[in-house]
Amino acid sequence: MAKIDKLLAKQGYEWKYSTVGGVTRVNIETGADVAHLAELDQKLWTVLSCPVKGLEFDEKTLALLDTDADGKIRVHEVVAASQWLVQVLKDMEYLTAGKDSIDFAQVKDDTEEGRQVLEAARMILGKLGLEKEGICLQDVQDYMAVYEEKCKAEYQAAEGEPYEPPYGEGSDAAEAAVNAVRAKVADWYMRCRLVQFDEDASAVLDVQVDKIAAISGEDLAANVAEIGTYPLARPRKDGELPLTEGINPAWQGAMAALVAAVPELQGQKKMKEEEWNAIVAKVDAYTAWKAAGQTAMDEAIAAQLAAHAAAIAPVERLLRYCRDYFKLLHNYVVFKDFYRRDGNLAIFQAGQLYIDQRCCDLCVKVSDMGKSTATAGKSGMYLLYCHCVAKDGAQMDIVAALTDGEIGGLHEGKNAIFYDRTGKDWDATVTKIVDNPISVRQAFWSPYRKFGNWVTEKITKSATEKESKQFENMTAKADTASTNLTAAPAEGAAAADAKKAAPFDIAKFAGIFAAIGLAVGAIGGALAALGGFVTAKWYNVVLLIAAVIILISGPSMLLAWIKLRKRNLGPVLNANGWAINSNVKVNTTFGKTLTSMAKYPKVVMNDPLADKKMAWWKKCLIWLVVLAAVFVVGFKLTQHRWVWEPKPVEEPVVEAVEAPADEAPAEEPVAEETAPAE
Repeated sequence: MAKIDKLLAKQGYEWKYSTVGGVTRVNIETGADVAHLAELDQKLWTVLSCPVKGLEFDEKTLALLDTDADGKIRVHEVVAASQWLVQVLKDMEYLTAGKDSIDFAQVKDDTEEGRQVLEAARMILGKLGLEKEGICLQDVQDYMAVYEEKCKAEYQAAEGEPYEPPYGEGSDAAEAAVNAVRAKVADWYMRCRLVQFDEDASAVLDVQVDKIAAISGEDLAANVAEIGTYPLARPRKDGELPLTEGINPAWQGAMAALVAAVPELQGQKKMKEEEWNAIVAKVDAYTAWKAAGQTAMDEAIAAQLAAHAAAIAPVERLLRYCRDYFKLLHNYVVFKDFYRRDGNLAIFQAGQLYIDQRCCDLCVKVSDMGKSTATAGKSGMYLLYCHCVAKDGAQMDIVAALTDGEIGGLHEGKNAIFYDRTGKDWDATVTKIVDNPISVRQAFWSPYRKFGNWVTEKITKSATEKESKQFENMTAKADTASTNLTAAPAEGAAAADAKKAAPFDIAKFAGIFAAIGLAVGAIGGALAALGGFVTAKWYNVVLLIAAVIILISGPSMLLAWIKLRKRNLGPVLNANGWAINSNVKVNTTFGKTLTSMAKYPKVVMNDPLADKKMAWWKKCLIWLVVLAAVFVVGFKLTQHRWVWEPKPVEEPVVEAVEAPADEAPAEEPVAEETAPAE
């Protein structure tokens, strides 16, 4: 036993390990594990640093952990927090409960850190008039609210003789009334000064009759906004603004509120520009006093609150650590909250994205879109980048991982709904897609889908070009016919014959036919090469067809299988400011829990709007005919070794015919010699 104790003492704390997410990780399950964090090799930590902002975690707690205020939570800061807790708590197991309250009996009174916590806690309870042997986070927040009100009262008392508002308690109402008509009144006085400058300009400075005529046939009550653009009143050479009569109907209410709020205007029927300027000066001085006074008071109170918060910081720090620290370890040292899927989401999971009849639970806020999209492909996951806008105008970018199902109708520009962790809904629009395999099943059909899309695109493009050309020819003929109505019938007939539409140009589709022909030729050649294998047994044709299918889909499925095994969330988090120290694998089994698909019950009913379905026996007959044709074609191809190329032209062979033995061979005629003439 002594030898074992010495060995453990030499090796340090005995950590326990488990496989989480396909990677071996250290367990953080007990208070003793937390107390010995300083002994854990940093190479075994899942995270080396994480950002303070943008996480689903209390930012005040993260700010307390960020001792150097650099916006990052690093390993040494997490370790420093555990060492401080060891000096404060009697039993570190208390952290596993995640409570935001603590009894004084749990706090050490024989250490400096523990005594600071106890002294500050008892002072807070005394100020609140509470007598109890424990404290909670709400007590600290209540105390800070009371202390803030006390600071305000002390500041106002220290200011001495307060500033007297121009209109007493009604100064705020006067300020609002003046600001409501300020621009319109200034515009009216400027019009009056122009009339004083040139009386002939009064007609154009007044409301134009044609503007009123344009809306006279409509509901004028519904055109208040249009009427409000007209002058406040008819410009006057004397420059006195009427307060009760002759006011633009759209501004009568605002002018009545001005007269009621400003004592100088009550009982008057007109207002000169000098009077208006004096009222505006009083209101502006009051506004400036409020801004300066409020700013000065806020700064003074903030300074006092900061100094006081530092005095009670040990209490708040302990209570926040008791509530949040153990949860942070499960998202920092290990990713337990991410993998256990028991309702506790990881601190980087921002919410849920509903799109294309599925719900994506793995959604992460994106802080740097350019950096994220540049490295996201290394994750091996199918990613949807979305721009989200809330009803209150707030905006953010997220990236959602699609880990199950089919691609379906997903495309850039598709709209969706995103729900954050508080339940708030956001309008989401897909801005970018990182295409990676979702499953091996999806990869099986990928080559056929891509080839079908390519063929459809080419045919559609060619048909569109053909249609466009035909339309141009038709319009050209129509134009020519309309300009040549006086031409001779013979000439018209000849021109019509010369301009007949060109026949269907098969060259348009040469590329498509060539590609399809090459594919068929390759398959036919492979079948011919394996002719001996097929003729050995009749069922070998079926095996050969299966082999061809595997030959087409096999590479895609193999590539998907390799990528799915390496699917890793680390690159996505790294792009958002995390320093990931270990693989964060998202295998196929785990991925199915991160994306839920829509499931419908089996409904048996007659749908009057549904397409008529073919009878089952007809479907079976068609499939039998297709399979039989495939079998016969495959057998014939291999039996006769057909190849997909033209046969060479054979030259005719001329055979020699032997003469009968009893017949003498015919003598060749001998040319007679002719003597030359003398």
